[in-house]
Amino acid sequence: MILETTNYHPLPGKEDEVLAQRRKVTAIRMALGLDPGEIFVRLEAKGAAVKWECRFADLAQFEADMTARAGSSAFVAARDQMHRLLQGFERHLHTSAD
Repeated sequence: MILETTNYHPLPGKEDEVLAQRRKVTAIRMALGLDPGEIFVRLEAKGAAVKWECRFADLAQFEADMTARAGSSAFVAARDQMHRLLQGFERHLHTSAD
């Protein structure tokens, strides 16, 4: 199992726009037949204001997902728009320790 996590650090005052843009990206994922994943918003403390997670059966499934994203002009445009709203972005991959 592979867990992809993306952390979005909005520019000041852009938190709601980042969440709305993440929802647009999720709709594009669904239109491409990809797993929508799950969106989270910060409840307290410091860190990413918006976070997205998606699970994949294995690295091959993750890589196929990345290829589908890269091949979609709608996804690329939405990603580019997202990055204009951010002061920071992180992508992390994890696998189960069990």
